[in-house]
Amino acid sequence: MNVLFEEDGAFRAGTVLADNNTSLQVELASGKRSKVKAANVLLRFAEPAAAELVERAEAEAESMDADFLWEACPEAEFDFSDFARDYYGRAPSPVEAAAALLRLHAAPIYFHRKGRGRFRKAPPEILQAALAGLEKKRQQTLAIERMAEALKAGQLPAEFPPLLGQLLYKPDRNRIETKALEAACADTGLSAPRLLERCGALTGSHDYHLGRFLYEYFPRGPGFGEIPQPAEPAGLPRAEVAAFSIDDAHTTEIDDAFSVTPRPGGWSIGIHIAAPGLALHPGDELGAIARSRLSTVYMPGKKITMLPDAVVQRFTLAAGRDCPAISLYLEVAADYSLVGHETRIERVPVVANLRHHDIEPLFNEETLAAGLPEFPFGAELKLLWELATVLEAGRGKASAQQNFSDFNFVVDWNQATAAGPGRVAISERRRGSPLDKLVAELMIAANATWGRELADAGISALYRAQSAGKVRMTTVAAPHEGLGVDCYAWSSSPLRRYVDLANQWQLIAWLTGGEPPFAAHSAELLAALRDFELTYAAYAEFQRGMERYWCLRWLLQENVKRIEASVLRENLVRADGLPLVLRVPSLPAQERGVRVLLEIEKIDLLEAEIRARFVEILAAPEVAVNAASVSALEDDSPTE
Repeated sequence: MNVLFEEDGAFRAGTVLADNNTSLQVELASGKRSKVKAANVLLRFAEPAAAELVERAEAEAESMDADFLWEACPEAEFDFSDFARDYYGRAPSPVEAAAALLRLHAAPIYFHRKGRGRFRKAPPEILQAALAGLEKKRQQTLAIERMAEALKAGQLPAEFPPLLGQLLYKPDRNRIETKALEAACADTGLSAPRLLERCGALTGSHDYHLGRFLYEYFPRGPGFGEIPQPAEPAGLPRAEVAAFSIDDAHTTEIDDAFSVTPRPGGWSIGIHIAAPGLALHPGDELGAIARSRLSTVYMPGKKITMLPDAVVQRFTLAAGRDCPAISLYLEVAADYSLVGHETRIERVPVVANLRHHDIEPLFNEETLAAGLPEFPFGAELKLLWELATVLEAGRGKASAQQNFSDFNFVVDWNQATAAGPGRVAISERRRGSPLDKLVAELMIAANATWGRELADAGISALYRAQSAGKVRMTTVAAPHEGLGVDCYAWSSSPLRRYVDLANQWQLIAWLTGGEPPFAAHSAELLAALRDFELTYAAYAEFQRGMERYWCLRWLLQENVKRIEASVLRENLVRADGLPLVLRVPSLPAQERGVRVLLEIEKIDLLEAEIRARFVEILAAPEVAVNAASVSALEDDSPTE
């Protein structure tokens, strides 16, 4: 005697070795023996052999049309054996009965299972919906295959262009386009960016990296669209000063300028900060734009400003104009001691925008020691530097980190290289120059003074605080140990940072006697603080990533095959003359600061990665390695 039974959701046939009424000992065709409950037995038969039954039944079931079976079966619940009798018009053979069972079981959208061997036909509306779903799935499968084949052939499917950002940066695995891309990547062994690049979907590696950032932080694009024109502040008194700014060559958002006015027994030193807060307000459209962006985004060759260009041009401290400003006047005695200060809202005549590359060859450590040559504003710069030196000594902290470097990237978009549009020049500039100290100390003075004024007036503000080496944003006027001040409120860059703009609004309210936009313990101010910290850190990380990318572009552009580097730790090194840190797996264990020679083996611009091989040791360490290359240290130096 043979039996057909169900086990673990599958149908099996075997020969009965022992029948114990409630259970049977069955031997399968494979020779395996199983104990089968009698309730699980669906069919008992003598012929054919157990090994043949399922095979022949499956072949028979293939010829049975599910649509016809659904039309022919009764409305009520039925048993497969009864249905087989009706279907064949006679008592079915074991193979025919098993074929009916297998076909009914294999068509769950037509026949709903109600128990072992028992079924009920699906209602017409449910069947139609299920069939439509099956057809949709079939069409999707065909579409996936079609798109995957196109991708493998180097062709971009028509469905892809509107979804490129999502496919590259945040793929939705429920979409058929994503499934097609994943299938094509698996078959070709290429990453999604590499495959799409081969299909002509990427305009270049630079746009790929920039696109990732824009997709997350500027999903509507970096433009501003139609914006209202900012109102011109009226009725401001004109300051009797001749102000000048100090910035690098590419700065357009000029936030700060300085002036020196002789007074009996000393000078009045003016620190003038651009005042967009006079025309923008937290609740208006331009204020909302600044709140959403929170900071200007910097990267080599480009930037995304926090405020629209019309606002920047209206309030930047450009030479040849009387510019709205908030001015802090430090009253300085002949011995450079501070004898008082005053803050005013006014129009400031800006007579010059000095640039680092023009001034530093004339104003540096060597020229100060030897005697400054004659040049415009030389005397004023020397006076401000001498004041900065006194202010720095009074704080007991250095205003600029002497062993650190800044790197300037200049991208000429009118030229192109094999790697794409843009030719880059990279120059290194050591921090701690007299100009750095001058600007840093005066900005520290302004930010610390205004932070204290707001705190004493009981007006909320956003502060930078540092304790135990950790820098954080807070609404409490807490000390900043790294700068040696009892409080420090960013207020000197309102065209570039929302924190500074928010503090300027509070400062204007204090100066005019108005109601501060942000009350004490304001939820809006706390939310702005939290959002700014996260966004500012993300923008800085993006800037570092793009600087790394342009370092790799420079190496390719200049056809550099070997580079010299200094060991930071383990197999981590910093390239000489570049803000580029890389791992060299082949580097043997070396002391920190050891200089080594590396051979470049491969540069991947899409991944922004470089592979290098250790060649030889060049020299033992001579000076401390720039720790800024190892990790992003918190830097509150006010120099821009």
